[in-house]
Amino acid sequence: MYIQLVLNNFYKNCFLISPIALIPELLKSLELKGCLVTIDAMGCQKKIAATIIEQEADYLLAVKDNQPKLHQAVQDYFTQANKVAFEGYDVDFAETFDKGHGRIETRRCWVANDALPHIDGSQNWEGLQTIVMVESERTEKEETTIEHRYYIKRSEDTAEKLLGASREHWGIETSLHWRLDIAFREDESRIRKGNGAENFAILRHIALNLLNKEDTAKIGMKNKRLKAGWDESYLEKVLAGLAS
Repeated sequence: MYIQLVLNNFYKNCFLISPIALIPELLKSLELKGCLVTIDAMGCQKKIAATIIEQEADYLLAVKDNQPKLHQAVQDYFTQANKVAFEGYDVDFAETFDKGHGRIETRRCWVANDALPHIDGSQNWEGLQTIVMVESERTEKEETTIEHRYYIKRSEDTAEKLLGASREHWGIETSLHWRLDIAFREDESRIRKGNGAENFAILRHIALNLLNKEDTAKIGMKNKRLKAGWDESYLEKVLAGLAS
């Protein structure tokens, strides 16, 4: 079972308490035993890794420049391995291919379960055993882009499983953004002054959650929003979710 925590960047400016400090408390409130917890780079913290292990769960944490030494070490390992076509490296590999809507996307995953002697500081991360690189190659309108993501993981695992886990994690963020754009036209917002953009982002998320909870109207999210604007009795049903 996967548990995904997706943290949008605007949260950094919206909470009086850092979301990094809140994550361990959230994790302690969940039943995580036997789960794989995936968190984006903001949650790649030693305390968070330790909390997940205390909950008898596994972690897959995205590594970026907020952990510069770790990020560089993992990146260097896979760069060197790639230069020799992974010859002599104990690395598991998996690949998926998707085509549709004028887009071709190939995802590749390399998992190294014996790389820790090459990763400076890895001993400071509770339970760390595995490092991961995921490559996404996308071709659309004859233009190809390639993106690399890096991860650390508590226990050994297969490239096929971790490729699926990483894809599911980012799929949640993509799906959320799509719903906010379609139902609330978030991408068209021109609110820029002060903290307006961050504040309205919070309000959109609250509204989306309330509309999700209201299940008597069997219509799409955009139409639910319109109905709440036109029908005061339905709006009261939606707002009742704040008290539940």
